[in-house]
Amino acid sequence: MIWITLIVALLMFCLMEAITWLTHKYIMHGFLWYLHRDHHQPTGHLLEKNDAFFLIFAIPSWLCIMLGLQHNVYWVAGIGFGIALYGLAYFLVHEVIIHQRIKWFTRSNNRYIKAIRWAHKMHHKHLHKHDGESFGMLVVDKKYWDKIKHDEALQAK
Repeated sequence: MIWITLIVALLMFCLMEAITWLTHKYIMHGFLWYLHRDHHQPTGHLLEKNDAFFLIFAIPSWLCIMLGLQHNVYWVAGIGFGIALYGLAYFLVHEVIIHQRIKWFTRSNNRYIKAIRWAHKMHHKHLHKHDGESFGMLVVDKKYWDKIKHDEALQAK
């Protein structure tokens, strides 16, 4: 039972990157732009309307965990755990590393961190819902890796 839960949780965690990309591109930059707008056009408030997306993902995660465990349907609980684990990764990457809303990691020479920060910066250069790029969170497009390598080569000269 524990193995099924763990395997499903890991698979769901991986699948969440695709779900996040699709949700970000077609829902957040689509009909729910009114919730996501203040993330691209900051108001200066500590909390953003965009933070409501936490609940949009947390509620199904909690329901899957609770109902899956109550009814001994462990693969359903695994789905919930996978969503929750991705939520934790999202919090650490997006809120702590990229936007530094919590000042735990302010500088890094890690290429991956530089690449995700650059990709997200390119996403945020678009202040409106149209013509965006880089909608994922953990998987970084090759062009951003290439940009970081190019910058490092220039610094080495």
